[in-house]
Formats: sequence, structure tokens, C-alpha cells
Amino acid sequence: MVDIRNQQAPDVLADTHCHLNFESFDPDRAAVIGRAAAAGVTRMLNPGVDLASSQAAVELAQQFEPVYAAVGVHPNDALTWTDTSLEALRQLAARPKVVAIGEIGLDYYWEQTPHALQQDIFRRQLGLAAQLALPVVVHLRDRDEVNRPAFWDALQILAAWKRDLELEQNPLSSRAGVYHSFSADLSAAERAIEMGFWIGITGLVTFKKADTLKNVARLAAVDQLLIETDAPFLTPHPHRGERNEPAYVRFTAEQIAALRQVESERIAQITTENAKRLFHW
Repeated sequence: MVDIRNQQAPDVLADTHCHLNFESFDPDRAAVIGRAAAAGVTRMLNPGVDLASSQAAVELAQQFEPVYAAVGVHPNDALTWTDTSLEALRQLAARPKVVAIGEIGLDYYWEQTPHALQQDIFRRQLGLAAQLALPVVVHLRDRDEVNRPAFWDALQILAAWKRDLELEQNPLSSRAGVYHSFSADLSAAERAIEMGFWIGITGLVTFKKADTLKNVARLAAVDQLLIETDAPFLTPHPHRGERNEPAYVRFTAEQIAALRQVESERIAQITTENAKRLFHW
């Protein structure tokens, strides 16, 4: 639990990726959201991973003022996709407080679904995002962390999508989306930023051996950085081993501030404004 007794004026923060609808929050979901708000977290984005969780994310957004929703089918849930899934997502995306399509992308780590199927469903959801002018929350994970085939496959798909947005003069071309829980190197981050994407930094940046991510957090363009918990996963130091929750996003902000040698309040302010620019919330 976050001790807020001595926090008279907490920084304003935004947790741009947390799964508040997951069952680990069933016993105390309202209290978790309350602790986050008390710690200065004014916005929390809850992405779906399939149709059911997308529906749950929408319902949570209606129930709790600081919570917003993204709707989408995660690559590891691609086998749940049917002929009606795209239309179902379209209807969910029309609901109030839905600000993105996600979490979508490619996952070559777990190998739960064929790569070709993942890519097809990724493209379909990118098409929906373009039609609705909603940014995307992109999940990318590789088992091969040297060659990173998922990252490069996604880069080709996203580059083609971005070119189409620009040709169509789609307003989404200036706020394409975010690479959630970024784990590649600085050159990859710079490629993503050049394409109009934000970089999502999680509590992994607080880990001692996260040198590659620390370098990204230190040197990537600060106006394209977001902070996120991915709660209930990826709990930052000093709470490693516990369930993660949105209030802990401040530890990520503090680590980035230390790496960039600025005040944590400044990183909180910048990343909160970055989230506002991307999600229009």
C-alpha cells in the first residue's frame, strides 16, 4: 500500500496502461483506484485483451471517473477472433471514454498463435483505428531479443499503415499510438518516435539490470515518453514481488527523473501532458 500521509500535494500523474479489470483486483478494485487518485494519478488507461475484457474496460471507465478504456484483441488471444469481432470492437469503441484501440500487436514470445494470424488481426485492428481516428496501444514481445523479429515485422506493418494515414490526411498520423512496455534499444525507440509513436516506460526501468531501458529513458525524446504500470504486472522497485497497482507509477517517474537529472515533478508534468496529447482525454 502506498503511504500518502505525508503527501500534501502529490504530483499529477497518468498511468497509461493498467489492467484494472483483471481478477487480482477483484477484492479491492475501488480501493486501488482510490489509492491511485490520492497519489496524484488523475488518468488511468485500461486496455482490453479480448472482447470480454474490452467490454469490462468500458464498464470500469463508466464506473470510475479517472479510468479510461482501450478496446482490442491481444495477439495471444488471436484465436478468439471471429467474423464478428471487428464489428463488436467498432461498437465498443463508440462508447464514452474509449480513447484508443488496444492492446494489439505481435507476440513471438509465447507462440500461442501463428504469426500470420497475429499479423492479419493486427492489420485489421489498425484499419479500425484509422477509420475511427483512435491511436493504438501496441504490444510487441520477442523471444529472440537479438534479432527481434516481432519488432521488425510490426515496424513494416506500422510503417505501411502510417503512410496510408498520411496519404489520406488522417489526423491520426500525428498521434499514431504508443509502443507499450517498450523493451528494445535506443535506436529502435528513435525509429518508433520518427513514425509518430510514443514510448511507454514501465517499472522495469527501476530494475538494476535494465541498462537498455534505462538508456532509452535517459536519452529518448522526453516529449514522446509515457509512464505506465501494466498493473498487476511489472511491479517496480521497491515493491517488487508484490501486486502492481497504478499508484506505483510514481516510482517510474522518479527513476526517469533521476536518469535525466531533473526533478520528478517535471517528469510527472511532461508525461501527463504527453498522455493528454496522445489520448485527447
